[in-house]
Amino acid sequence: MKNQEKIFSQLKKSLETEHGGLPIFSAVSVRLQLELIKDEPDLRLIEKLIVEDQSLSSNILKLANSSLYSGIVQIKTVRNAIMRLGMAEIMHVVCIDINNNLFSSPDRQIDELMKKLWSHSVACAYGAALLANMVECGVEREEAFSAGLFHDIGKLLILKVIEKKKKFYKVLDMPQEDLLEALAKLHAKHGSLLMDRMKLPKMYPLVARDHHLKRFDPANPLLIIVRVANLICHKLGIGIVEEPELDILGTEEVAALKLTKPAIYRVQHFLRHNQTIAELTESSSHSEEKNQTGEHEG
Repeated sequence: MKNQEKIFSQLKKSLETEHGGLPIFSAVSVRLQLELIKDEPDLRLIEKLIVEDQSLSSNILKLANSSLYSGIVQIKTVRNAIMRLGMAEIMHVVCIDINNNLFSSPDRQIDELMKKLWSHSVACAYGAALLANMVECGVEREEAFSAGLFHDIGKLLILKVIEKKKKFYKVLDMPQEDLLEALAKLHAKHGSLLMDRMKLPKMYPLVARDHHLKRFDPANPLLIIVRVANLICHKLGIGIVEEPELDILGTEEVAALKLTKPAIYRVQHFLRHNQTIAELTESSSHSEEKNQTGEHEG
């Protein structure tokens, strides 16, 4: 117990000094994702954002000219690559690119959790966007997607801080059980503080802060939507938390939104069969298997 107190004390100090000091999300990637989920995405804006990111534009051109998609003519521009691939595939590439570049670490323990965290964030974003379309409550699909994507940003911050600081503070090189408890207890508060510092609209820090509270605000439909999407991901085992026995239909959140069984099943079906989420989840499973193999060899 004393060791856990030391862990939390040092971690809190490290978090306070690092808010806003670590790269969290690429602004280009977030803007791209928000544009891509619209009914009528702006092709010129998408092209401009992709061109601004050298790694992303290179990956998209490579895919457009791969044996899977290649046509008679070689694709040489991002615009033509977008036309050939389509918006769904561009979203897929963006999510995989973020996973490989931002949610990765040379530290095997951190890398495994980051991979699971990103698959959960993407699934929660899609789930929240789907729910917003189903419920007449004044929440825009793009708002729900963003809130779902950002709700666990505190976990990413904590993992990045631990990765950076554990070489200086031995207490931060902790067992998995302590690390998971630290993520669970600290991410809501520090995620909210981080988004305040990033000057994101107030609705997003509020969702990050309150998405685990036992008593939630019944007058905040965006928060409730994200809470439901989060619970669905937990039930499906997408991410760090797995709760297969969870009775989602019996929750206060589902009652507050007046969601039906078919609506919940529709979201579950989508998340189970979405190619991007499946690939991200597979990536996190491979990371976990690699870590376990390394432990046995060690």
